Amino acid sequence: MARDIAPRRALDPAPDPQKVRVPRRSPTVAAVVVTCNRPAQLRATVLALLAAPLERICIIDNGASSGTPDGTAAWLAAQADPRLIVLTPPRNLGGAGGFALGLAELEARDDPDWIVVMDDDARPAPGAISQFRAAPPPGWDAVAAAVRDPSGRIAEMNRPARNPFASLTRFAAALFRGRPAFHLADADYLADTLAEIDIASFVGLFLSRRARHLAGLPDARLFIYGDDVLHSLHMRALGLRIGFDPRIRFEHDCSTLQGSAWIYRPLWKAYYHHRNLLLVFRAAAGRWLFAPMALMHLLRWGLRARHYRRVERPVYLRLLRLALLDGLRGRLDRPHEEVLALAAGSRRPPSRHVPPQVPARGGPKARTAAQEDAA
Repeated sequence: MARDIAPRRALDPAPDPQKVRVPRRSPTVAAVVVTCNRPAQLRATVLALLAAPLERICIIDNGASSGTPDGTAAWLAAQADPRLIVLTPPRNLGGAGGFALGLAELEARDDPDWIVVMDDDARPAPGAISQFRAAPPPGWDAVAAAVRDPSGRIAEMNRPARNPFASLTRFAAALFRGRPAFHLADADYLADTLAEIDIASFVGLFLSRRARHLAGLPDARLFIYGDDVLHSLHMRALGLRIGFDPRIRFEHDCSTLQGSAWIYRPLWKAYYHHRNLLLVFRAAAGRWLFAPMALMHLLRWGLRARHYRRVERPVYLRLLRLALLDGLRGRLDRPHEEVLALAAGSRRPPSRHVPPQVPARGGPKARTAAQEDAA
């Protein structure tokens, strides 16, 4: 008995691999913020980050070990957002140690595509994170945002730069023109394309997974200042590319430096600034040009004593002398308590030393704003 057989449907042709569009996965982005006893600034930054499309937000609270409650811990604990991670090290690790700790924590948890770092007084402009996620610049291992102060002016301490010792032409220009010869110009902030740089600050710097895995962590022993410059130079020495994207904007409400006379508040910060800047000179200039660079700046730093109050001048000069000795010897293990005691006027600071509780330098994950003086 014959049966009606439905005609077989012709098979659809195989799709052309060249025409298949695979949906592009949005990159994962997390943030690290280091804070120390600045609750108002931190709250503004955390609220800005919570409003942004971030997978994780890691806060390093260096002030939790001070024994002086400022409301930060309670306020952070009251934030119910599961993306928020708060780490409270047993002692103040400084910015360098805090960034190293936060980066290591995020890598151990999720290892996101990008991690953006910032101080507690810095924050992304509305839409900045969304803009970066929508189209992360291809071909770059790290991307520096355009940082401005609350009034909209360019934040000088965060102005990206190129290594003035990388070429004879650039070095000669730096000798005659100074800082403007190797820092980006105002016009670069108005461009719509990225500019390649050698030095970026840890305010609005996006670090790719490749950059983190190859360059490791910032050097936690630096405590504050110069960790961003040295880490940038380290990335460049490894052949990694750092780009400045003027379309991604951050705000930095910084008040460490007072006026144009380079007066540090609090005074102990002068020690780290000058010690670490010697390390920056050595890394950027190399063996032969380091000595004349150091000598040239020594006089300038000594003359800055006149800008301090009379009672502060001998303290500043003692801090400067210690910074020079430690910087020339490459000593990075001086306890922070000694620096604080010296800044308070004590000539015999305590010698107790407690090493930072962060991942050690030298392993596969370990490596490392003094750039304003590199003129």
